[in-house]
Amino acid sequence: MIKYFLFIIFFFLSPAAIRAQSTGSLQGMITDQKGRPLPGATVLMEPDRHLLKSGITGQFLFQHIYAGAYQLRVSMVGFKTYQGRAVIQTGKTSVLNIRMEPGESDLEEVEISGSLAAPDNLLKATRSAMPVTIITRRTIELMGSRRLDEVLKEQTGIAIVNNIGGGARAVGVQMQGFGSEYVMVLIDGQPMTGRNSGNFDLSRISVSNIERIEIIKGASSCIFGSEALGGAINIITRHGAVQPQAVASVNYGSLNILDVTLEGETPFASQRGSVNVSANYYHSDGFNTNPDYIQSGTTSPPYNNYAVQGRARYRLTKQSTIGISGRYALRESFMPKDFGLGNVSGDSQDEKDLNLSLTFDHHFNNGLQSVSRYYLTTYSSDMSVAWQQSNTRVSQDIFKQNLNRFEQQFAYTPSNGIKLTSGLGGSLERMNDEALTNPGNMVNLFAYLQGDWKLNEKIDALAGVRYDHTNNYGGRLNPSLGLHYHILPNLTLKAGVGTGFKTPDFKTRYLVFYNPTANYLVIGNDVLKETLAQLQREGQISEVREYLLQQLGNNLKAERSTSFNAGFVWKPKETVKIEAGVFYHDLRNQINSIQIATGTNNRNIYTYQNLPKAVNKGIDASIVVNLSKDLEWSSGYQYLVAKDRSVEDSIRLGNWPYGQNIHDPATGNSYAPKPSDYWGIENRSRHMINTRIFYVYRPWDISINARVNYRGKYPFGDRNGNNFIDRYDTFVQGYFLVNAAIEKKLINQHLSVRLTADNIADYVDPLMPGQSGRVILGGLTYRFYKD
Repeated sequence: MIKYFLFIIFFFLSPAAIRAQSTGSLQGMITDQKGRPLPGATVLMEPDRHLLKSGITGQFLFQHIYAGAYQLRVSMVGFKTYQGRAVIQTGKTSVLNIRMEPGESDLEEVEISGSLAAPDNLLKATRSAMPVTIITRRTIELMGSRRLDEVLKEQTGIAIVNNIGGGARAVGVQMQGFGSEYVMVLIDGQPMTGRNSGNFDLSRISVSNIERIEIIKGASSCIFGSEALGGAINIITRHGAVQPQAVASVNYGSLNILDVTLEGETPFASQRGSVNVSANYYHSDGFNTNPDYIQSGTTSPPYNNYAVQGRARYRLTKQSTIGISGRYALRESFMPKDFGLGNVSGDSQDEKDLNLSLTFDHHFNNGLQSVSRYYLTTYSSDMSVAWQQSNTRVSQDIFKQNLNRFEQQFAYTPSNGIKLTSGLGGSLERMNDEALTNPGNMVNLFAYLQGDWKLNEKIDALAGVRYDHTNNYGGRLNPSLGLHYHILPNLTLKAGVGTGFKTPDFKTRYLVFYNPTANYLVIGNDVLKETLAQLQREGQISEVREYLLQQLGNNLKAERSTSFNAGFVWKPKETVKIEAGVFYHDLRNQINSIQIATGTNNRNIYTYQNLPKAVNKGIDASIVVNLSKDLEWSSGYQYLVAKDRSVEDSIRLGNWPYGQNIHDPATGNSYAPKPSDYWGIENRSRHMINTRIFYVYRPWDISINARVNYRGKYPFGDRNGNNFIDRYDTFVQGYFLVNAAIEKKLINQHLSVRLTADNIADYVDPLMPGQSGRVILGGLTYRFYKD
């Protein structure tokens, strides 16, 4: 099928297939109110996304543009965004003189991205009832970040965490209390595969070719389907090209980190087509946060990461566009560990993932827009542990996963106040793992309808519904509804509700996996009874919790959630923006691990169960202040309570095992528990704060920023053995991370020299194997383009 689509693309791109078109040009001049030229203003023409920047004299020129009416948008730091209309006539050059009004300055708006959809996706991030955060390419560049996890961990309400049970490589994202297994990660609207113990390792993704990142907090199954029960992170890659240009970048520093990137982009066929390509190499020696436990080795693995990604688009006719995008990544790592016991273990993992997408976009004469998309993603992982002295392999897990997906989207505006987006499609997911018993295939069919409705001048409604049908768990209907009330020109009230669901994955159902280092066995729920029976026949079981076995075998249910949020956006003045809100996520049938038996040699044996009810609730707030045209300060705060409500109910009723006494290790005293003694779910902080300041000194072309992130204390594990977290258990104490970066541009802004410093205070904790100490990097970037 892929070869067939590629043949079609090359056929249409061949010179013989390019037909003569009716084109014209648009020439313009951009000035301030006093008539002074404004160089470097960003000019965007929709719907084709023709994009360029004004020259030294403020002029711009679009050539070979199809005749017709276009929407024009011009933005520049320190000025209000200009929006207007341009008409292109066949064989003629239209002329525009644009005067920009001084106004709100926002460093994050240097690149036009805002709420625009990707060019091959009709769904917009803002068409969600849940709160949405947009991280622009310019913000990523100012931070000096290299991997996706480094960008996200500085955002309000987001934490990058290690799943200790999954090992050092199980690094994932936590969002408003939801773990990584509930947050869908997408590239250009298509889901990525490959998770380790439920966590999608965000450090696999380089930010070199990212245009922007869209973060949706809360149940997003209405838009993205299963796995987006707790939210979604949608990565939009670079698209469109103004002129031929290339970028070469290198960073080097602590931990022998080497980060090399090559990028290139060019328009072709008189700007009817564009190509963007990026290649990245990243190396790290890893680090050891617990030298007392690991005498030689690392807690975070050393690795080499290779990635190539790109996107191409070509306008076949005035109304049709075809596109292709792809990404290939390879990570190789080996992590030796010496625990001082006479044996040195070697933990190796090789990961490969491939993503390909083919799209066809067509505008009909009646205003209907259609996008057809085919998507293929594959992921493979080869993990093994061996004793180095004898070269004896202790365990090996070879895991392969692939997903084929087709989606057909439509967008239509029946009237000025209503916008509709709909879609339907299906996917086929296959899993191949030596530790999985009869996994089979997972088939998902889906259809959805989204709508924006401007009820009047003050009220906007966002509504949607999506139906998913899986071959294992039947159908699920997920609606969402959001309201925006513009109570004043500078004050908007927002509220939304949405539902989500997540079906049990292959591993929770079929996995049989033994971890020799931690001496535990995990058995998938669907194969629990027969696996335990086999272990009993082999004499490997000393005790089985029969009352749990009768309840748990073959009965995992799909997880469900309902998310509520309400808040406001207030702009008391042009240079100040304040947002605040409350959120409440009600989660039913949450899948959690539980000990089902004890094996010989004190080996713990686990399986999975549904928890009846859990809740994540809290508040978040943020403020952005433009102190001047070149100085911006922002800050954010989140308060979170994450609890399993069934634990509270069991404590209240005195049910085992939660009715056991609480023990104070310091005094040896014990007392009966109360519901108020329950602290909450592990790895969740009550308080998280971030603040940052960006400054640009234009006479010297220097950018400086400083960022401070605080994460409050959070529970690590049950220390006193009463099966729930109380104040006497093990906690990671609250800590600050201080980061900074400085960048100087030279040679007419072609060359950038930068210095970045992460974790300046050198904070480490043995309970945080994924948090490195101080990292200082120097970097050079050279941009090849015609002035």
